[in-house]
Amino acid sequence: MSESVKAVLFDVDGTLVDTSYLHAVTWWEAFARAGHDVPMARIHRAIGMGSDQLLDVLLPAERDTSADAAISTAHGALYSVYWSRLRPLPGAADLLRACHRHGLRVVLASSADPAELDVLMAALGADGAVDEATSAGDVDQSKPAPDLVQVALDKVGLRPAEAVFVGDAVWDAQACQRAGVGCVGVLSGGVSQAELLEAGAVRVYRDAAEILASFPASLLDGPQ
Repeated sequence: MSESVKAVLFDVDGTLVDTSYLHAVTWWEAFARAGHDVPMARIHRAIGMGSDQLLDVLLPAERDTSADAAISTAHGALYSVYWSRLRPLPGAADLLRACHRHGLRVVLASSADPAELDVLMAALGADGAVDEATSAGDVDQSKPAPDLVQVALDKVGLRPAEAVFVGDAVWDAQACQRAGVGCVGVLSGGVSQAELLEAGAVRVYRDAAEILASFPASLLDGPQ
């Protein structure tokens, strides 16, 4: 990464808005209602994938997949109960504004569905600093596939070397590696520094606030 970077792509859940554990709890409940006993720790490790990938990772391969849509719907309904109480993570909105003031394009690259992304953006409260946004509705495959990262780049007409991605999950780092985009990790989604670095993150910060404290070097300088 260097001053040639022209855009910052941001994951949202667990990176900008404090939702990772809410997703773990509501997926757990949705699975239980469908008769699947999935330990919550396993669910948390899969958060950051889109539901298309998450169900295949967490549920038996020999299951009746015709029930998958109902499980996803149940998760969405359970999670929506928390929508009015969602809160941005420390420094998240201010980091987006700092990127915008610095002349960087700001793109949200989320695996959430379009309606949920609207709720997340409202909770974040930084619309004026966001240039573009992508959601699960824009791609055929969600993270760790690179599709979402590539669509985010396409929306601002940039090459992989001209962007950096900020995310909290190993799936973010893996998607970025496949897309050729540098990934800066954050610990705010509950994934360890070692896991993020092993997945391909070039450096890791505690949260958006720590990135902001050393911005712009935190996003524009090369790997540590």
